[in-house]
Amino acid sequence: PLRLVSSVAGYLCTDGEQKVVGLEVNANHIRSVRSGRVRGVCRALHAGSRHQVWQIDILDEQDRLCCSSRLTTAVV
Repeated sequence: PLRLVSSVAGYLCTDGEQKVVGLEVNANHIRSVRSGRVRGVCRALHAGSRHQVWQIDILDEQDRLCCSSRLTTAVV
């Protein structure tokens, strides 16, 4: 889910024929989720013309942090 959330956000911040490609993913898995739903919260730390940095937090149904990750992309 984390790559999907941030990839869509990155795409929505581009213009015309630009594409977003991943450069680096860093993730810290805090707790597992065995059942139920999870929610991804994505926010831009940097949305430049050449690079983007996204913070993605995955939360369980009790709003407990399950995964905290960062994705760096290049805009080509």
